[in-house]
Amino acid sequence: MTTITLRRAEADAPAAATGRVQAFRTAAGGLIDRRRPLAFTFDGRAYAGFHGDTLASALLANGVRLVGRSFKYHRPRGILSAGSEEPNALVELRSGARREPNTRATVAELYEGLEAASQNRWPSLALDALSVNALLSPVFAAGFYYKTFMWPASFWEKLYEPMIRRAAGLGRAADAPDPDSYDRMHAHCDVLVIGGGPAGLSAALAAGRSGARVILVDEDFALGGRLLAERREVGSGSGADWVAAAAAELRAMSEVTILTRTTLFGVYDHGAYGAVERVSDHLAEPPAHAPRQRLWRITARRAVLAAGAIERPHIFGGNDRPGVMLAGAVRTYLNRYGALPGRHVAILTASDDGWRTAADVAAAGGRVAAVIDTRASVPAELRRAAEAAGTRVIAGGYVAGTKGHLALKAVEAVDASGQRETIACDCLAMANGWNPVVHLDSHLSRRPVWSEAIHAFVPGALPAGLTAAGAAAGHLGLDACLETGARAGAEAATDCGFPASAPETPRTDPESLGHAPLWRAPASRGKAFVDFQNDVAASDVELAHREGFRAVEHLKRYTTLGMATDQGKISNLAGLSLMAELTGQPIPSVGTTVFRPPFTPVAIGALAGHHRGREFRATRHVPSHAWCEEQGAVFVETGLWLRPAYFPKPGETDWLETVTREVNTVRAHVGLCDVTTLGKIDIQGRDALAFIERVCANPFGTLPVGKARYAVLLREDGLVMDDGTVARMADTHYVMTASTANAAKVMQHLEFCRQWLWPELDVQIASISEQWAQYAIAGPRARDTLRCVIDPGLDIGNEAFPFLACAEVTVGGGIPARLFRISFSGELAYELAVPAAYGDAAWRALMAAGAPHGITPYGSEALSVMRIEKGHAAGAEINGQTTARDLGLGGMLAKKKDYVGRLMKERPALTDPDRPILVGVRPVDRSARLRAGAHILGIGAAPSLAADEGYLTSVAYSPSLGHWIGLGLIRRGPERHGERVRAYDPVRGGDVEVEICSPVFVDPKEEKLRV
Repeated sequence: MTTITLRRAEADAPAAATGRVQAFRTAAGGLIDRRRPLAFTFDGRAYAGFHGDTLASALLANGVRLVGRSFKYHRPRGILSAGSEEPNALVELRSGARREPNTRATVAELYEGLEAASQNRWPSLALDALSVNALLSPVFAAGFYYKTFMWPASFWEKLYEPMIRRAAGLGRAADAPDPDSYDRMHAHCDVLVIGGGPAGLSAALAAGRSGARVILVDEDFALGGRLLAERREVGSGSGADWVAAAAAELRAMSEVTILTRTTLFGVYDHGAYGAVERVSDHLAEPPAHAPRQRLWRITARRAVLAAGAIERPHIFGGNDRPGVMLAGAVRTYLNRYGALPGRHVAILTASDDGWRTAADVAAAGGRVAAVIDTRASVPAELRRAAEAAGTRVIAGGYVAGTKGHLALKAVEAVDASGQRETIACDCLAMANGWNPVVHLDSHLSRRPVWSEAIHAFVPGALPAGLTAAGAAAGHLGLDACLETGARAGAEAATDCGFPASAPETPRTDPESLGHAPLWRAPASRGKAFVDFQNDVAASDVELAHREGFRAVEHLKRYTTLGMATDQGKISNLAGLSLMAELTGQPIPSVGTTVFRPPFTPVAIGALAGHHRGREFRATRHVPSHAWCEEQGAVFVETGLWLRPAYFPKPGETDWLETVTREVNTVRAHVGLCDVTTLGKIDIQGRDALAFIERVCANPFGTLPVGKARYAVLLREDGLVMDDGTVARMADTHYVMTASTANAAKVMQHLEFCRQWLWPELDVQIASISEQWAQYAIAGPRARDTLRCVIDPGLDIGNEAFPFLACAEVTVGGGIPARLFRISFSGELAYELAVPAAYGDAAWRALMAAGAPHGITPYGSEALSVMRIEKGHAAGAEINGQTTARDLGLGGMLAKKKDYVGRLMKERPALTDPDRPILVGVRPVDRSARLRAGAHILGIGAAPSLAADEGYLTSVAYSPSLGHWIGLGLIRRGPERHGERVRAYDPVRGGDVEVEICSPVFVDPKEEKLRV
């Protein structure tokens, strides 16, 4: 993992080392590596930066202020912040298939050759034709879309919807498949620390020193948080030095895992957390076999939230102009990146924190045009220091407006007496206090609470196992961050059983935290914006108030406040303060909206991981797959499985000839089929029988150990869900099979019944479909073949092991196996199940044992032909619309017990005598071909919906009979055996006269399967 060395660059490193002038790069300082220059482009123009820059810091160093346009009015926008809360600087990165829209330039790590482009503008960023929307702002006020597109109704599809679709969106998604891969990981730990700032590092150190397993996640590419952005002293050195030492100690601990470039985006039940690691986003292309991003599912016994705080802006006219920034961001670009956001910086502050920005600007070589403090009383020592440096101080004032077009040129300041003056500047730094990051601790429906001490919301009742520390808990002082972080880490480790005590925290330089926020300038000129990206102005909040949308949820949706990509991280509290002012109530009474995951946008590719394209539903190979490939089998996708359909031999001209051979061989000799794809569910427990009785529609109370029975499962609406078998292996042990297509659905249904309908039952169920390879050995010589494979000790003769018997056996000299005498083909047949690891060997052994008897492998096509010859209903008949009566299974259903679907199956529509019921169909002209889907019409009846009497569900050429046959659902079918009707297929030009008959075409007395 790439790390950034936490030390300041040498003073003698030239600012223009790349040969391109970075006019706003400081001569020295910062944590960038000036010896590693990087070239990049923005809107096709070449620029230079250094290793350790973000795209935003590199643009500022090159004097680029205009980076984007707002969504609604297309107003020019510049960089506002320095973190993931950024609402303005959204860009497209890369090109071609890797093009990524809506990336925040403030978190995009600079790399060699980075391509970036502004978005949401045409034809260019500087000259955007849609900026005319600003002139129409009275029309586009809050709620305009609710009021504008109502009439006339016919315009919606022809005009309104196409127009909205063209205007919607910001950047452009790639128009080619993503060439990169995404990974997924699961991790478990004792203590999870969220955030790598001073509080997070202290927590991780305290927990890690106890021996607890610790995971530290931080969204930045370097640990340290605000300590990287401030000129602070910790212990005997700088804040950056303390970070470097703490990071080195943590990396030396074997039980500590550090995940940088990792955003924890969601908090979920039972100690589960979701995070995304940007593994290769800082590279032009991911290295070979490396993912671009990795999704982490972290399960932690305890967690410490140390996600920090987000600075608040001021609301005044023109506060969105490029060059207006948050004061903390200005310090970040100065101290961490060595970039001057402006040469003439004005400070607008409501706190002592803003004065620190003034000192840092001066120290970096910039000029402080003025400090405008909205408080009437300013600490004397701060004022004296500023005035001694020649800085203009305006106490009790505010900014009423700004001047400039594509960049800030001046601000209009108002002093305590109401006197206005214009102050020239190219950057305005706003310091209006900080909001703790309460989003993550609110994800489990917790609401934050108001703290009057810091004029912000802080975590309320935290989820079990989660503790907040540092600025995230409302402790904004550096000493408090270090102390609360260490205490939280020690307590979390102790709760996990590791003896720990909070270490003594290092001394820090003194700091002043006084503040009194000014939410909105008393009298300003121009639009004062609350939500920068969505162009929600203070006037929109006022309109929402006038029109009755005062509840915070209504305010959000009516104005789109907080609905942009930053999800209101900067705008929410500003909007709430305005509504509180308008309604005459305190901010906490206005309340907050619900914070939901994700904390920052997460790529769908990261959530999907490898599950896309062919891997979206990973193909499963049957255990005999290798052997079948060797024999040239033709495969077909069946559910999640790739299954052999048939096994052609040299000289066979088509699939029908091959399938006919396979069927005839099974009927005359013996065949082997891989039926592993059937769903297999293990059911055990004291109440296993009671459970089966409730989920199966036919009775099982009399089923003895060592026997199996056909099973029918109904849905709650009385229709058939699936059919299969239930084998009783021991007193409280059953094995249920389900069809290949419905295996997952049946398992889901059984889990629902166990967990929700009857949680009191002592029963456990487990899917064992992949654990056991299962093979059908069918045909007159099946018993002879099987005897050569199973170990001596079990008599499988007809008397000792009759039809529907089951038993635990061994094969190959002691390998455990299960044997079932079950037939889907209608022949003497067995199904042998062996552990999946022995599947290939068992298949080869069975083929070798059957060679003297003329064995043939047969696939799903031959299996389907034989089941149609026997009249067995399958997926085409069990289609979610049929009842047990429709399938001819009504007589099997229990009459003396309750089960899922028992009452609903008696609904009049499901017992109507005219319902289509399963029958067989054969052509009168035996040479005619039948096709599935053909509709049944009376002889001479004109084709119409009213004349439709049913349809053919399955058809096959029957080698046993020498002609085509079919199964169908036909109105009053069993009453009409011998009647002639038409199989009408207008799509394929078919109109065949057929005879309705029994669905059992071969061995109707079941003599062959019982020998």
